[in-house]
Amino acid sequence: MESFAPQTTQKTTRPQLTLADGSFVLEGDFLMGTIESLNLQQDAAEKIDISRVGQLDTAGAWVVVTLERRAQAAGLIPQIIGATSLQSDLIATLRRNMPDADVSPPPTPTIADRLEQIGRRTVAGLRSTMEMVGFLGRVVATIIGLLLRPQRIRWTAIVHHMQQVGLNAVPIVSLMAFLIGVVLAFQGAAQLRQFGAEVFVVDLIAISILRELGILLTAIIVAGRSGSAFTAAIGSMKMREEIDAMRTLGLDPIEVLVAPRVIALILMLPVLGVIANFAGLFGGALMSWIELGVSPGVFQSRLISNTDVSHFGVGLIKAPFFALIIGIVGCYEGMQVKGDAESLGSLTSTSVVLSIFLVITADALFSIFFAILGV
Repeated sequence: MESFAPQTTQKTTRPQLTLADGSFVLEGDFLMGTIESLNLQQDAAEKIDISRVGQLDTAGAWVVVTLERRAQAAGLIPQIIGATSLQSDLIATLRRNMPDADVSPPPTPTIADRLEQIGRRTVAGLRSTMEMVGFLGRVVATIIGLLLRPQRIRWTAIVHHMQQVGLNAVPIVSLMAFLIGVVLAFQGAAQLRQFGAEVFVVDLIAISILRELGILLTAIIVAGRSGSAFTAAIGSMKMREEIDAMRTLGLDPIEVLVAPRVIALILMLPVLGVIANFAGLFGGALMSWIELGVSPGVFQSRLISNTDVSHFGVGLIKAPFFALIIGIVGCYEGMQVKGDAESLGSLTSTSVVLSIFLVITADALFSIFFAILGV
């Protein structure tokens, strides 16, 4: 009968690292559980001798590469001597996968660097503006083409987006406008009471809401709610390459995705503006009754007699333009999404901020225009 001797556990030798005659001499077993006691904070050397190393694993190879990098940082060209072929392969593999050494902090930018950065951002902004104007032209041309060929209009998509943009936004728009009316009445009453002109709070509420705040705040809410949804939906399709698949099938993404959203927004934003006007007037009337004792009948008669219908028209004229801005910006930013989630999140935020900025800018331009016309 053949007998076998029992296996014995291989003992490890404590690793040692010494610096002699310009060389690091490594001796013992450089393993994960034994290198903790080593002091690597030593001067650099031109050679790393590992001929006396018994066992070497990944942790030991890390020690060798660390010593090598310290020598390179000191301007030396280190040599690793005494390594077996397996040890050389392990060290080379670890060297390739080691992270880069900490780089020094970038130098303080000069005035020329800052001017260059401003110039680059300006050029990028102008390029983005031109691309957005071109996108606007494509969308407008597509919508005109659809109006000339009504059989190509996707009514189901338009109705769906009208529900998402308009009907589902009625509660938040109504609540916002109601609270704005309450705030205007309360703050106006506090100031007008000092002059005994409390009744003029009706004019303040009517003109502010009908002419400016009703449609402006509605557009801001729609920009944050629906504009971001447009960017997220189209951007997600761009990430999944569904838009590329549409083009492959001969479908125009502008006609299929963008036009229904923009048309629905143009149709529903004026409706939301009217709802916001009524809600704001109701909130103002309620607060006037509570705070000033202005009855609903007096409020109504004062509103009809002293508020011209032109104020309502001025506010309503802005709605389609605001809707076009929100729809174009939301869909354009969605088309710019790349293949990662970070790009989607960043461009969604950009869509909301840019839409609100452009809506407020357009409102300021409308105010100047109507002031020049004397409306």
